[in-house]
Parts: sequence; structure tokens; C-alpha cells
Amino acid sequence: MAFWDQLRSRTQEMNGQLKTKAGQFKSKEFANASMAMCALIAAADGKVDPSERSKTAALITSNDVLEIFPPSELRDKFDWYLDRLARDYDFGKVEAIATIAKLKAKQDQARAVIQIGIIIGGADGDFDADERRAVKDACHAVGIAPAEFDL
Repeated sequence: MAFWDQLRSRTQEMNGQLKTKAGQFKSKEFANASMAMCALIAAADGKVDPSERSKTAALITSNDVLEIFPPSELRDKFDWYLDRLARDYDFGKVEAIATIAKLKAKQDQARAVIQIGIIIGGADGDFDADERRAVKDACHAVGIAPAEFDL
């Protein structure tokens, strides 16, 4: 139980940090990378489960950091990436990771996207191995050591 308490505390801390910086992240690249990250988390096990899709979509629209973007735009972009993952998981994953990688030169935004992935992945209290692997892949794409996030 201590691990989950620690994870919950850490995600709350990350969310607070992100909320403070949110205004400086208002760009199309950041929004796209965030939705690509969320789609990777929702489909982390290689399947796109309808309940996982709706839970993740609800978390996106209730996330304080992402409220700087119109919810309909976020939903459309999230659905686009998730549909790509559903059609062909491997190719969809390449597309999502490539979108996240566009933030490599913007390390603050890249870290924020990684934090969003961790927050979304841990929101249900079960940040499983598949979700951790998806976040690690995103870390590698932007040149950030997964260990920075205890992954």
C-alpha cells in the first residue's frame, strides 16, 4: 500500500507543478504530444478497450493542466491517436512517439508530457507495467532518463 500512497502523492505533486507552468505550454505541439501520450497510456496493453477510452477521456477533460485547451480539440486529437493505435498498434505507437519526440528541443514541455502520462496512468491507482513501459518509451523519445521519474 505504501507504493500506491507514494505514487498518489507524487502525481498530486506533479499535477501542482504542471498547473503552475501550464500557461507557458499553450501550443499545438504540446497539445498533440499530450494527447499522443494519453492515447499510449489508454492502449498501453496493445488493446483499445472502450472503458479505458472513456476513463482516459474523462481524466483529460478534468485535468487542470489541460484546461488551457478547448476540450473538444483535445478529445478529437485523443480519439485520432487512439484510433490509429486500434487500427495498427505498432504503427500507431510509432506515430504517437514521433509526435512526442517533437518536444525533444523543448525539455520543459517534454517533461510535462511525461508527467501527464504518469498522472493519467496512475489515476486509477494501478500504474501497471504496460503503462510504465509506454512512459519510458516517451522518455527515450525526448531524451530524458526514465530514472528521473523513478521508472
